Amino acid sequence: MTERVVRIYSRFERFWHWSQMALIFVLLFSGLRVSGVHRLSSFETAVTVHTGAALVLIVLWLFAIFWHLTTGTWRHYVPTSRGLFAVARFYAFGIFKGEHHPYRKAYWRKHNPLQALTYLALKLVLFPAIWLSGLAYLLYGLWDGVPEASDYLAIVAGIHVFTAFVIAAFIVAHVYLLTVGHSFREHVAPMITGFDTIDLTPEEEAYLEADKPCSLK
Repeated sequence: MTERVVRIYSRFERFWHWSQMALIFVLLFSGLRVSGVHRLSSFETAVTVHTGAALVLIVLWLFAIFWHLTTGTWRHYVPTSRGLFAVARFYAFGIFKGEHHPYRKAYWRKHNPLQALTYLALKLVLFPAIWLSGLAYLLYGLWDGVPEASDYLAIVAGIHVFTAFVIAAFIVAHVYLLTVGHSFREHVAPMITGFDTIDLTPEEEAYLEADKPCSLK
């Protein structure tokens, strides 16, 4: 294995990441206003902003799903038990003792086992839950004639709010983990420049030097 600085995040991945982050913060802020947590804007404005940002985010997610499937980058999210316990132990104990992270990024495996499992749960459970409950709430006028529709609406709203708080908790944990181990800058820089230090096999290094020399520093 050879340690090299490699572009592992494409322009689309970086655009998708930061656009998603901005839209989620807009949704959380406007959603808290709709729920009455704050009154920093009018209710009508919050509903309009929340709905618009949600529709834009859904379109972005659909493009991201298409991109992951067509480029093969979905492989980074396939969960594995190999090294999972070591990474979980590191985040639970080792990180507070100054231990080195047990996982090194690889060209075809840039997410550690715990990250892959967490991101997969987000994509397969939490994001669909927030999509479907939000759309069901938005389109209530199409199914309000269903018997006991108001009771179902309360359940839909509960699922939507609960899922939103779980996503918010993930964001807090995500940002917190950026502040431990390496410096905050070292954690964030790869998602800005696209480049990070990873281990390459001789075959991967030869492939990149021959076909993608611009991806190497």
